[in-house]
Amino acid sequence: MKEKLFQSNNEEYEDPILYDKENNAYNDDIPFLLKWSSKVDGTIIDLACGTGRATIPLAKGGHKLIGVDVHQGMLAEANRKSSDSQLKIAWVLQDCTKLHLNTKSRMIYSVGNSFQHFLTNETQDGLLQSVNRHLEEAGVFIFSTRFPSADELLQPSTEEYWRTYTDSETLLEVDLFTISKYDSLNQIQHNTTIRRYRRQSGEIIDEKRTNISLRYVFPKEMERILFANGFEIVHVYEDWKESPLKEDSNQMVYVCRKLTTI
Repeated sequence: MKEKLFQSNNEEYEDPILYDKENNAYNDDIPFLLKWSSKVDGTIIDLACGTGRATIPLAKGGHKLIGVDVHQGMLAEANRKSSDSQLKIAWVLQDCTKLHLNTKSRMIYSVGNSFQHFLTNETQDGLLQSVNRHLEEAGVFIFSTRFPSADELLQPSTEEYWRTYTDSETLLEVDLFTISKYDSLNQIQHNTTIRRYRRQSGEIIDEKRTNISLRYVFPKEMERILFANGFEIVHVYEDWKESPLKEDSNQMVYVCRKLTTI
């Protein structure tokens, strides 16, 4: 049952074009990743890379990248976006909990809060053990995850307005709404995103719904998980600008180093 849940959590990614329309404007993490990538040489690995939002900028910075994702459609779009350039990127279809890349790296990262897609203790451990095996000694692992604040978890289970954007192709207005329900026993939030497409007159002409489940981890719990899987925490921030983590933070950004002995 756990494996089925993990494998079926891909509705948000079935349309890579839509994913890019809604997420490509986000680039807060890129300067942070470029800063850390400047400290290492050799291949850098981007886990759960999606359509290459963070992979491609690092490759443009002169680095050799491996982008790994479990979703073929996202990788196909990533490959299309980078195919006209001479960037050094290998796009690899693999489960991040069972990596076999035949290479090691001094820097592995996973952004976009992708850590939350690993819904069970087993898949979290599988991810971190895969990362550990593919890191050079003292290599760094950088990742982000949402902070489990009361505001984040205790959202009403009714339909809530999120934001509106204009579709660049159809010029339709897209109103986004969310419905969230938190399962406190499993620390998983089940989310439904509703997209209502409307003309400027206000007439709604289409509606799409997607579902996604996200695991939340508390800071002290994360310390234990990371140490148990062979990592020490070098830094933890509330954002990519390196602000200190606080009680009302929305995100946790971790920089971890592989321990020399487990």
